[in-house]
Amino acid sequence: MEFNQFATNDLMYITNRPPLVFTEGDGMWMTDHTGKRYLDYLQGWAVNALGHSPQCIQDALVAQSKKLLNPSPAFFNAPSIELASLLTANSCFDRVFFANSGAEANEGAIKLARKWGKKNPNKAGQNRFEIITFDHSFHGRTLATMSASGKPGWDTMFAPQVPGFPKADLNDLASVERLINENTVAVMLEPVQGEGGVLPATREFMRDLRALTKKHNLLLIVDEVQSGMGRTGELFAYQLADITPDIMTLGKGIGGGVPLAALLAREEVSCFEPGDQGGTYNGNPLMTAVGTAVLKTLLAPGFMQAVNDKSAYLSAELVKLSEKHGLEGERGEGLLRALKLGKDIGPQIVDIAREMQPVGLLLNSPRPNLLRFMPALNVTTDEIDQMISMLSSVLDQIDAAGK
Repeated sequence: MEFNQFATNDLMYITNRPPLVFTEGDGMWMTDHTGKRYLDYLQGWAVNALGHSPQCIQDALVAQSKKLLNPSPAFFNAPSIELASLLTANSCFDRVFFANSGAEANEGAIKLARKWGKKNPNKAGQNRFEIITFDHSFHGRTLATMSASGKPGWDTMFAPQVPGFPKADLNDLASVERLINENTVAVMLEPVQGEGGVLPATREFMRDLRALTKKHNLLLIVDEVQSGMGRTGELFAYQLADITPDIMTLGKGIGGGVPLAALLAREEVSCFEPGDQGGTYNGNPLMTAVGTAVLKTLLAPGFMQAVNDKSAYLSAELVKLSEKHGLEGERGEGLLRALKLGKDIGPQIVDIAREMQPVGLLLNSPRPNLLRFMPALNVTTDEIDQMISMLSSVLDQIDAAGK
């Protein structure tokens, strides 16, 4: 296949893309239109929980495509029931609504919290609608989820914002408490701020936040679009702090590469009424059959222990790399990790690594002074070693050029 610049111009311009087209993927590897292979540490931004094109997803898609694609959300279908049952059986939640993206799941969480606030008004009998979120958070690209996000510059990009999302500071309980007022209905946070630079909420903060929200009769919403589905070494990141949130959202890894997301809630919070929530493709059997295949793999004996073993190994190797090159260390939870570079060379590293020959390396730099690593949960130690070696070569090249 030849790269055709004119054909790519038919796509709406939304981001800068390198002049290559990916054509195949297998596990931690992708191949472009020239036949060049790349070791992929993006995995669709933590989407491909089991790597590219795993056999269990291939099998689920083929089998379900021969049965039923979409009967409409007006009817039950077996795969969505099975996946919902697996999710509630392995979490603290009682009800599930399936969606197609993390942003859509977060929109649903915002709507559900505000609906609950209407049913549980303040002392003056007024609806409660404000949801406290956090600086540097990322909840999606719809107008409401952009307003909920704390990403710099998003407050003016598509102004006016949707009101009702005051921002606190992660791991600072006092900053949350200062924002609570008669209109507050919930607090919403990512247990690990992925787009913000892989910034984990501490266990102590998560526990204290849960106590604070209970004290003020507020809902606690955990956005686990990036941190959920085994990414942090537990099936769900809230389990690291041993707390019980009221609402959770999932995306990315739940579909293992296909469009699937979920909104989960405890029974006493599940107050939607007919007409409040829906969606043409939501909970369709083709996607939920894939989600079931992914979740069953994660629940298999020994799988999560292997994730934790690989997490510890990756963390240790990043520390060694940091010491070798005079960087500032690493941080993260599970297989969602960041290398702190100490200077704004992240984009340069990404470009050089991608162009390496004969094999390229795909990396992500959400901030110019760090790299983020989101490998498949079944990445091998050999693939970690290869990435570390390749990244070290890139750093050597940058160091040499700067001397």
